[in-house]
Amino acid sequence: MKSTGIIRKVDELGRVVIPIEIRNKFDISEKDPLEIYVDGSSIVLKKFESSCIFCGNTKNLTAYKNKLICNKCAEKISTLNNSENQN
Repeated sequence: MKSTGIIRKVDELGRVVIPIEIRNKFDISEKDPLEIYVDGSSIVLKKFESSCIFCGNTKNLTAYKNKLICNKCAEKISTLNNSENQN
């Protein structure tokens, strides 16, 4: 990880302001969802991107029963279903 040299304090409600330079660099706008996770002793913020529940792909997604699946995984599942029906 690379240090930016920017330091922010946590306010009384637990909020931290992300500097505009970082928001611009990662194309983070107001109301964008951020994913928060822990990596060892670090807290990581990442712009949330919807992804396929099977492979993690973020392109060509289709919703099925409130879950996202990419075209490639949908084709594989379709192939599995077709081979089961033939047996």
